[in-house]
This record gives sequence, C-alpha cells and structure tokens, in this order.
Amino acid sequence: MVTIHPSVDFRSDTVTWPTPAMVEAMATAELGDDVYGEDPTVNELEALAAQILGKEAGLFVTSGTQGNLIAALTHAQRGDEAILGEDAHTFCWEAGGIAVLGGITPRPLPTDSRGRMAIDHIKAAIRGNNPHLPHSRLILLENSSGGNHGAAIEPEYFAAIAALAQAHDLRVHLDGARLFNATTALGVDPTAITTHVDSVSVCLSKGLCAPVGSVLVGSAEFIHQARRHRKLLGGGMRQAGVLAAAGIIALKTMSQRLQADHAHAQTLAQGLATIPGIEIDPAVVETNMVFFNLAVGLPVSPELLIKTLKVEHGLYIGGYGDRTLRAVTHYWIDQSQCDRLVDAIRTILAG
Repeated sequence: MVTIHPSVDFRSDTVTWPTPAMVEAMATAELGDDVYGEDPTVNELEALAAQILGKEAGLFVTSGTQGNLIAALTHAQRGDEAILGEDAHTFCWEAGGIAVLGGITPRPLPTDSRGRMAIDHIKAAIRGNNPHLPHSRLILLENSSGGNHGAAIEPEYFAAIAALAQAHDLRVHLDGARLFNATTALGVDPTAITTHVDSVSVCLSKGLCAPVGSVLVGSAEFIHQARRHRKLLGGGMRQAGVLAAAGIIALKTMSQRLQADHAHAQTLAQGLATIPGIEIDPAVVETNMVFFNLAVGLPVSPELLIKTLKVEHGLYIGGYGDRTLRAVTHYWIDQSQCDRLVDAIRTILAG
C-alpha cells in the first residue's frame, strides 16, 4: 500500500510515487541475484530499454547521476577532458563526480537559451595532441535541458554533434533524464536522437513514476565495461527486480502519456501570465517545467511566496535562485491542481 502525500507537490517530477500497477508488479516480480546477472526482471528491463533506445545493451543503475558518472568513467580516463554545457546537470548538480572520482576535467562552454553549445565553440574547444593539455575525449549532452525551461532539443543538433565527434574521435554521452519528455514534445521516436550518441541514460523515477533507478544503454562492449564501474561505485544491487518491475511499466506505459503533463504545464503557464507581478513567457514552456519570475518591487519575496503556498495552501513549488521560481507537472498533478496553484498565487500577491 502506497501512502499518498496530502499536499500537492510541484517542486519537481522527482516527487512522484509508483502507480498502483507498479506496486502490484513490484510485489509479484520474479527475482534473482542481479550481480550474478540472474535477476530475470532486471534483465527484461535492460533489454527493453536497449530496444526502445536503439542500442545493443542496457544496465540498471541506482540514479541518473550514477548513470552519467558510469558513462563518463567508461568513455574516458584520468587526465581526459569532457566538453559540456556550463548549465548542464552533469556540471552543476552532480557534485563534480567526473572530476572527483574520475579525474576527468570538465570543459564548460556557454549555451544558448535552449541549452545548446554552439557547434563552432565545441570544435574550437577540442584540444590538439599536446602533452601540456588534457586529452579531449568526451562530449556530454542533455535532453530535455532542465536548466533551460525543459527545452526539447531537436535531433538535427545531435546529428551535427555526432559528425563533429566522429571527425575528432570523441565519444558522446547523453544525459536523457527526461528524454521521453523531449521526444514527446518533438513528436519523434527516441531513436531519432539516440542514434547520434554513443550512450544515453534515462531516468525511470521522474515523470515515469518508478520509485528508484535509471537505465544506461550503449554498445554491448560499453555496457560490459560500465558494469565494472557500477560495481566500483557500489551500485551492484542484488534482488533488484523488485525495483526493475516498476521500471518496465515506466518504459512501456508511463513514457506514452507525458503529453498530458505538458498540456497541464502550458495551461499553468498561461494562467500565471494573467497574474500582475508574474513574469513568464508561456511560449518557452515545451515540456513539463514552468519557470517564472516575481517582478522587482513586489512586497512578497520568493521565499515568502514559497512558504505561504506551503503553509496556508498545501502547495509546494521550488525556488531557482534570485527571483526565479519553478513548478513541474507530473502524473500526480491534474488540471484542477494547476488552477488551484494559479488562484493561490494570485491571492497571495494581491495581499
């Protein structure tokens, strides 16, 4: 039995809990020892993810951060360099893991409003064969771009990255934590993007509602090496099928219904745009993330707004620095709750 939180939580899609179908599947999952490769439910999940994402093999990991770190450790060695966006999750929100644990130097580049590094900038950042310099080895990408309103980046961009990487013998890893949100918004199959990268990790525990885990996919040889790095990082789980069972439903079912979350995000953005003192452009809301600003001069600070929504209205939103706030829609958010959030913010700002 899953206990449902009584409040309405817009802080992130990470707050989702398993669906009833997931709870049933977890309770009845066939189990084995995954470290021995003998958990049939984990094996099914890994094969399913590889099939959907157009790769040879998959690896069930504890989190998106662990999946990205394993990918970096597998593609690059100590002293190598990874080129990535200055607002990328791997650079900003993963505790510096590729440098701390992998000895891989991050080379952050500016990004545009959609989280894309310019192709010319990437090309210029690639190091020559100079013993004084780190060896350029890896390009790290993200889709959707969580730091840029959840923008869905088009396949053509990844095709251009792939051509550049192949010309310079670089590897490309995609942080696809919300890849299915991106492909839903773009109206393309995931393989339209993943065919252009060497590896990709996708989260099962955000908008797809599984309680734990991500899947890392790539070539069979890449996953063979990645499995060693998962063990090194303490990520070898035993009867993990109890978790993988929810992941299978996440991939088969929950990945197919994300348009509803996007529609709720758009109506939420449009509602917020009608409130005096709220600065937002609904046109930039492509997936399930709604960023908005409080105008300078309002008597209500972002901190007070967040607190009042929580204490007086049972509504949770996130602060994102300065006067920026964020609301994220997901499976457990419906239209009436979006309307409730708009009405509460309107009431609080009206004093």
